[in-house]
Amino acid sequence: MTEGEIVEAVGEYLGDESSDILLADGFEEAFLGIGQQFNTRFAIYDRDKCIEILCREMDEEQAEEYFHFNVENAWIGENTPVYLTKL
Repeated sequence: MTEGEIVEAVGEYLGDESSDILLADGFEEAFLGIGQQFNTRFAIYDRDKCIEILCREMDEEQAEEYFHFNVENAWIGENTPVYLTKL
């Protein structure tokens, strides 16, 4: 999905509440859907797919390190996206 398609799908699903959802730029291919905990909704991404996307521009070790410090552990507010690790 493109970012525009994700925004549209989230808008259709959540209506007016969709403006609270924060999306991760550049990781559209890794988007899985929307999660909810209590009254907070957030975007969910496939962590491994995010690393794969980063590996297009850097080696795997650099991608892991970059993702860990700059994406996965970045707090951008209550609706910060979640990165799912599939077991």
